[in-house]
Amino acid sequence: MKILDENSKQILLNSIRDVKDFPKEGIVFKDITTLLNNPTAYKLLMDHLEARYREFNLDYVAGIDSRGFIFGSALADRLGIGFVPVRKAGKLPSTTIGEKYALEYGFDEIEIHLDAFKGEKANVLLIDDLIATGGTAKAASNLINKSGAKCVEACFILDLTFLKGTDKLDVPVYSVLEID
Repeated sequence: MKILDENSKQILLNSIRDVKDFPKEGIVFKDITTLLNNPTAYKLLMDHLEARYREFNLDYVAGIDSRGFIFGSALADRLGIGFVPVRKAGKLPSTTIGEKYALEYGFDEIEIHLDAFKGEKANVLLIDDLIATGGTAKAASNLINKSGAKCVEACFILDLTFLKGTDKLDVPVYSVLEID
């Protein structure tokens, strides 16, 4: 399995801006827009993801709403496979299947189109920019499997390891960068 060397990880980490007290006091938001507008860092990341997943025999990349769309659609294009958006409930125009997940106060739901994955047991990579508590990612991987496809791995650009979100997932996980 291909993983990133420490020098490349540092280039990526240095390209991500910290925004203190966003969206509320005490939170340090990891802003990937500065990675996206840095052509050297973005190319390094996408080259790495393409090299890692080239041999996975994937049929689709599924990206979680909304920043997972950025990395997922670019990666799917590089791999020559389909991209499937995992959207918040009510955003997709055709027949959908959904998966609810718990929030700190209440529930939320994500959906995919019922016919998103064509073919028996399509191999799907789930991708998002960041994993924190893991609720959305767990719901997304469950949704992929519930649809008849197989979530072969979940990939995150950043893993906030202190929140232990990856512990909730029942699929292999690859995090490009980890922040303690």
